[in-house]
Amino acid sequence: MTVQEQTAQEGIILTDAAAAKVKSLLEQEGRDDLQLRVAVQPGGCAGLRYQLFFDERRLDGDVVKEFGGVQVVTDRMSAPYLSGAVIDFVDTIEKQGFTIDNPNASGSCACGDSFH
Repeated sequence: MTVQEQTAQEGIILTDAAAAKVKSLLEQEGRDDLQLRVAVQPGGCAGLRYQLFFDERRLDGDVVKEFGGVQVVTDRMSAPYLSGAVIDFVDTIEKQGFTIDNPNASGSCACGDSFH
């Protein structure tokens, strides 16, 4: 399934560039039992912040999607905040890293996105 075939109602979306970077990082780790976990955690000036990390655990109620051979896992509490969010990987002269474009973020402040 390509990114174009998915709709915002289907949850989080990992672009091809982000999937390739995650796959490369997993290969560097030398483990095939890890998946990318994306979560929204309390904290930051807006009350919520993103977390992206490799995880070997599966929690009850996890939402699992696959992009280019990479499994992306979201816990059931974070899933509503991340529905339609697009995770991309940017590699330019100005910056390098993962970006999250989240339609659920209603505004921004100096340290991250605000959620309602």
